[in-house]
Amino acid sequence: MAMTGPLVSTAWLAERLGDPNLRVVDASWWMPAEARSGQAEFLERHIPGAVFFDIDSIADRTVDLPHMLPTPTAFAGAVGELGLGRDATLVVYDTFGIRAAARVWWSLRAMGFEKVHVLDGGLKVWLAEGRPVEAGPASPKSVSVAPAFRPDLVRNSGEVLAALGSGAEQVVDARAAARFRGEASEPRAGLRSGHMPGAKNTPFDTLLNPDGAMKSPEALMEVFAAAGVNLDAPIITTCGSGVTASVIALALARLGREAAVYDGSWTEWGGLADMPVVTGA
Repeated sequence: MAMTGPLVSTAWLAERLGDPNLRVVDASWWMPAEARSGQAEFLERHIPGAVFFDIDSIADRTVDLPHMLPTPTAFAGAVGELGLGRDATLVVYDTFGIRAAARVWWSLRAMGFEKVHVLDGGLKVWLAEGRPVEAGPASPKSVSVAPAFRPDLVRNSGEVLAALGSGAEQVVDARAAARFRGEASEPRAGLRSGHMPGAKNTPFDTLLNPDGAMKSPEALMEVFAAAGVNLDAPIITTCGSGVTASVIALALARLGREAAVYDGSWTEWGGLADMPVVTGA
């Protein structure tokens, strides 16, 4: 099942459903204000054979920040219970199109998984094409997974602050333009509005087509160029809580570029009084 690139098409996946070396992962997640449950919707319908990856459960419960990466040992144990071995090819999708699937794709890669891909357009495109679904809970066969970690794909607040000061890495923010400029309140209470000094703004939805699939490489390069992002320089991505930052990382991976994700993102940064915040463009 050799492949290149981070995305697979619905046709590619449909042809391989049932392959013993394939694992399908439903990563659907919604903001609290959206009043939807990814897990409940998984039980109603999902791609045949899929397991559900809950980013709020497979997370660091010792910090007061949403869905932060857990320890490599805790992560390995959780994904092992889902039957996600390192030798399998993993295809992650969500109901939005491409949103939380990118977060799980990045999380798996940060924890040393190499054969991980995102279903382009997710369940949205899968259903639009009339492809099969099933209902009910998953019953995966657990596997043993050795812990691993790739620190090059993860940044913390101190590392982001240092990058802003040195200019060694660009910071690209996936939040909506009004939030980036400080003109709209943050959806999580208690956070300052605005952005990190020197950050670039590339709202994650500008990387997607109306059907939820990712734009072509040529169109992605145009979006990044318009935002002033230098694709030949190192990049840290950020957003509200590390979810849509991963969409930027996925888009960059489509262009053959590696990026790190600031895991705490604005939920951490905007809540820290000693971190610099600016408003406007």
